[in-house]
Amino acid sequence: MPEPMHTEDWQSHISRIEQLARAQGLKYHPVEFEVVPESFMTEIAIYGLPVRMPHWSFGVRYIYQLIQHRMGLSRLFEVVFPGNPGRAYLAKSNSAAENVLVTAHVLGHADFSANNMLFRRSQEQVGEHIVEQAAAHARQIAMAIEEHGLERVELVLDAALSLEQHIDIDQGLRRPRYPETIAERAAPANDEFAKRFASLGPDTARPVHSGPARKAPIPPHPESDLLWFIAQYAPDMEPWERDIFLAVREESFYFYPVFACQIMNEGWASYWHARLLREADFLPAASYVDAIKCHSDVVRPTASGDNVALATNPYHLGFSIWEKIVESQGLEAARRIMAEDDDFSFVRNHLTHELATELKLFRFKGPATGTLTVQDMDLPMLHEALLHPKYGFGAPRVSAARIHVDGKLELVHDHVTDGRGLDPERARKVLEYVARVWRRPVSLATVDNDQRSVEISVSPGLTPSFTR
Repeated sequence: MPEPMHTEDWQSHISRIEQLARAQGLKYHPVEFEVVPESFMTEIAIYGLPVRMPHWSFGVRYIYQLIQHRMGLSRLFEVVFPGNPGRAYLAKSNSAAENVLVTAHVLGHADFSANNMLFRRSQEQVGEHIVEQAAAHARQIAMAIEEHGLERVELVLDAALSLEQHIDIDQGLRRPRYPETIAERAAPANDEFAKRFASLGPDTARPVHSGPARKAPIPPHPESDLLWFIAQYAPDMEPWERDIFLAVREESFYFYPVFACQIMNEGWASYWHARLLREADFLPAASYVDAIKCHSDVVRPTASGDNVALATNPYHLGFSIWEKIVESQGLEAARRIMAEDDDFSFVRNHLTHELATELKLFRFKGPATGTLTVQDMDLPMLHEALLHPKYGFGAPRVSAARIHVDGKLELVHDHVTDGRGLDPERARKVLEYVARVWRRPVSLATVDNDQRSVEISVSPGLTPSFTR
């Protein structure tokens, strides 16, 4: 029986796997690999970065992840951070054969993040050294704690992190404040087209203004980038508080592509680790078999045996779609799709009725603990069921609508677009956080889960009120 491969052997294979990846057409920035203890793996998976600003909410997530791991419901093989260079942390508990697979998987991620347009746009704005930037943010907050005290800094972090998904990815990271005035509209040009247009009737007549420019309203339109808006326009926010909001916002811009391309990205990495393993003739036979077993565990549905999986494994779904694309359209077309798509276009364009049937994907109604009813196969509805949790970075679409004369901030939930109501108690808690940094009353117009209109109002230090 062949001898198993040791950790030292795996490390010696990294360069050979990289050579194989580049020969297969993968293009990526250098990747630094590091083997770390499982406890550290869990920490960086929860914090999202090796070093990040301290906050109690990460501790809550850590406990949840630890319970999941100890119950055998999750296992971390690696955590990857895109950049130049990229960083890959591998669990010390991995076998050498698993690390061979993980290395190939990481190179698939590196290829994806270096070539996908959404990732590239994010890195152009945030930079390619997010690990160092996050460490700088952590130092900045440590200094704020030393100067202003833990309690004050934690109140600001409570508000900023409760809004970390409320950014506008289309506006870009660096954006100016609103214009302070509205320029008066010039009279239309005295040409033949303008005359004919004006003669159509009073509904088409353009108003003629004169006089000085008027003060612009704030915001001039509903503003969904709440982190930016509060950092720029909170009446009494101190500079160090604004800096914390902008640091959280910058990190959110980094995390958005990871969220918006999860199915594509994990599927692409899984496709390439399987393909590279097949080509890696330098691996011992026993190690190859062990690695392929690990691959099967990664890309299978979450249920096993005769059980039915009620959640979708993004590795399984993405891997299956990429295999079909490469098989039917070729690798060059797959690379073009990888560069141009996100999960929304990827699923809608390439999860076909035939593949959904083959993968036994279905929608169901009813509570997970009760009787479930499988619904008819409706492909567009299946697509929407898979993608619905991804809209708006996974958060309800809430916009700043108006600042009143007394400084009150009016927020509006676009429940029509969202297609869902808010939990009033959770919304109230977030408003309490926001009111502490806004230092004026804050209200939110929304609907509850029964689609009844609700207005939640909070004043700093006062009991919130609900109006239906």
